[in-house]
Amino acid sequence: MQEPTEISGIPSDESYRRRDFGLCRSRVVRCALTAVLLAVAGCSLPETYVPPRKNAAEGFTFYVAPGGDDDNDGLSPERAWRTLRKADAVSFKPGDRLRLMGGARYPGALALGEKEAGSAARPVVIESYGKGRARIEAAGTPGISVYNTAGVEIRNIELVGDSRAYSGSVGVRFFSDLAEDRKLSHVVLSGLDISRFRSGVTLAGANRGTGFRDVRISDTVVHGNKDAGISSVGPEFDVEKPVYAHEKVSLTRVQAFGNDGDPRAGSRNTGSGIMLGSVRDARVQRSTAHHNGLKSSSRAKEGPEGIWAYDSTRVVIERNVSYANRSASHADGGGFGLDNNVSSSVLQYNLAFGNDGPGYLLYTRDQNGAHRNNVVRFNLSHSDSRKQLQYGGIVAYGGLVSDLDIYHNTVVMKARGRASESAPALRLERGLARARIRNNIFVTDGAPVVLSTAAFSAGDVALQGNDYFSTDGWKVRWGRESYSTLDDWRAAGGQERDGSGPTGTDADPCLESTSAPVRGVKGAAMMVPGCSDELTEAALNLRAMGVDPGPVDYFGERLAPAAAAGAAQPRSEE
Repeated sequence: MQEPTEISGIPSDESYRRRDFGLCRSRVVRCALTAVLLAVAGCSLPETYVPPRKNAAEGFTFYVAPGGDDDNDGLSPERAWRTLRKADAVSFKPGDRLRLMGGARYPGALALGEKEAGSAARPVVIESYGKGRARIEAAGTPGISVYNTAGVEIRNIELVGDSRAYSGSVGVRFFSDLAEDRKLSHVVLSGLDISRFRSGVTLAGANRGTGFRDVRISDTVVHGNKDAGISSVGPEFDVEKPVYAHEKVSLTRVQAFGNDGDPRAGSRNTGSGIMLGSVRDARVQRSTAHHNGLKSSSRAKEGPEGIWAYDSTRVVIERNVSYANRSASHADGGGFGLDNNVSSSVLQYNLAFGNDGPGYLLYTRDQNGAHRNNVVRFNLSHSDSRKQLQYGGIVAYGGLVSDLDIYHNTVVMKARGRASESAPALRLERGLARARIRNNIFVTDGAPVVLSTAAFSAGDVALQGNDYFSTDGWKVRWGRESYSTLDDWRAAGGQERDGSGPTGTDADPCLESTSAPVRGVKGAAMMVPGCSDELTEAALNLRAMGVDPGPVDYFGERLAPAAAAGAAQPRSEE
């Protein structure tokens, strides 16, 4: 898969120039524009409301309620305004709050311009008050748009688009086209429910190194959008002098589902749950992506993923669940991915199951050396690649994927019907250098436990300390050769050896999930080994080799110095 060819939610073609994306407003001197992303657009501007600025250091709190009146001053629930149009005319300053009555519906949209908003200490806050969430109903525009400013917090709001918003607008959009290498700080989104837009949330930087810093998105649901649930985008990646549009981005307890994709977008991928591009220092944790990508284009050469990153560095994706994600084409549709030009990043403690594509994808298109130093550890995958049999539970390949560590994962592949209709547990292809695959459990019911299209030397790809188990006809495909026993493969391929002799095993790890499907988070318990001795004896002591595997396994159980293979330590044998 490759990075999007247009910014999700911000089209780059001529159709963008004919749309009003709600950027124009009374306090913005001009309509927002950049050479690539924006063009001048005419718009009618509401009359600017400038409230009295006594006690300005504390900021004002403004209220909007269906029973209000736009002729009021809006400074209390009893003197609330009635419409978003009135609130949108306010020039907000640091410390101001806009409060919408919970449970009420508000046609229209809100926008903050470059002379507004606040700071981390005194942000501008948009939120609900009373019972329930206020609902903003946008007609062909973003629900809330923030342009060339930050110091903004948006809390406990529902945003719903219409058919035009679904085709071309973003639910909550932060966009900057400031001069190069300038970051705007402090963005907080919490308790939002966003649906029926082209994308739910988008962070976008138009110029090199320009974007947002200290971004926190939590307890938010993005569903029923077209291109993506949450996305971040920036200018084209420069391998010679990489810079990133966004820094210090955190997503926690986000739910992304039913973001179906665009059946007409054959030239790009659509339908992802969470998609991070052009970020440095990001973390996605305790989030869920499922049933995305169903209506993505059947002609697309690159497809969606549940949760993934591209053109980024120092990204940690941990303790998430990604399942039943789809692709209408023959590409992607997987659970998790580190895609083009990702470096120094980690996939850990995640669960993937029942995805059309791979549970975990490591891929880059180019031979530029930018995809390097990534780690995949303590993850679970069950019955992934249910449609895309050319992948597997874990897949690594591309132009050049280097210095890759894959260890202490558990992968179980179940055939859809006949054993021949199952993908391998591990698939390796061209473009790998200095890859180390250690202490994993790979289980199939007839497909190869490992399928590598190249017969890699141990210097390029080293497999050590893994457990390879099949319930029906053990086999490994290694380049042009097939092997039916671990001993034969070890002798001919030079794998599963270290300085002291043979490593690895083909022992049954005694997993309940070998015969029973995983259909939910609780099913992860079925992927705990019931056997321990051979899994421990065959594995390597990574700490003794200078590798720090971390303190705990998938379930939070403390690791022994010599841990057993797999993402979860075995149950005590009685």
